[in-house]
Amino acid sequence: MDPLGHGNDTSMTGFILLGLTHDPILRVILFIIILCIYLVTICGNLSTIILIRSSSQLHHPMYFFLSHLAFADIGYSSSVTPNMLINFLVEKNTISYPACVIQLGSVVFFGSTECFLLAAMAYDRFVAICNPLLYSTKMSTQVYVQLLTVAYVGGFLNVCSFTICFRSLLFCGANRVNHFFCDFAPLVELSCSDISIPAVVPSFTAGSIIVVTVIVIAVSYIYILITILKMCSTEGRHKAFSTCTSHLTAVTLFYGTITFIYVMPKSSYSTDQNKVVSVFYKVVIPMLNPLIYSLRNNEIKGAMKRELC
Repeated sequence: MDPLGHGNDTSMTGFILLGLTHDPILRVILFIIILCIYLVTICGNLSTIILIRSSSQLHHPMYFFLSHLAFADIGYSSSVTPNMLINFLVEKNTISYPACVIQLGSVVFFGSTECFLLAAMAYDRFVAICNPLLYSTKMSTQVYVQLLTVAYVGGFLNVCSFTICFRSLLFCGANRVNHFFCDFAPLVELSCSDISIPAVVPSFTAGSIIVVTVIVIAVSYIYILITILKMCSTEGRHKAFSTCTSHLTAVTLFYGTITFIYVMPKSSYSTDQNKVVSVFYKVVIPMLNPLIYSLRNNEIKGAMKRELC
């Protein structure tokens, strides 16, 4: 065998994505459902971005963060869904090595960026509710831009970690990925090289991002809850809590599914369950986020009515 592993390296041809199912009838049904979900995702998130940019009443840090979250959802879903739809239409879905690297990188980038954005939005709510008189100072344009920069730079650094480790893997024959996209864990299982470092480093960087952002969100909402409980007015409590419900719903959905896949022991669920949960948080959640924020936020609903009128 070539000592560099290039003699029989599947990176020269690519990988075969096994997809969700081989049942022809189920493939047609899933194709129609996921296509509809994807179209709603694109329309909903684009509408959110356009509404926030065009409505002067929504030119606040909270809604600017929301517009970037919508952008991340579009990128997150588009990284996976089009290729998944192709998988339903062909017998053997082959993806080239460079395309696999790009798909893995885009999924990691937008997923990591979304974690940082959700944390930034939690901090924004903390400042708005706990320090309302200092909100314009603590959430100035400079601070808002810095938080966005951290989100995108953090996503980029995580991509570098995954990409470098993936490029260091050698593949010596098996190229059938038991997933509907180029996920890192199934690709590592196919490698014939030493995976001790390439498997640990991305897990550490991704895990660090999840832990740090969860801590920021948890601490922010602990202080928010304490502040709300200290309020004397019932109306004030309801108004303060209503501004957080949409964000809390999005956080619960996103981090709940991530916890199932990346934190729970692998022996507690099967690969098929992993695929189903992956469909939920890579395809369904990006569709739900604009619905959650538009249906539960009075300012967005009001701006939407004004724009439509």
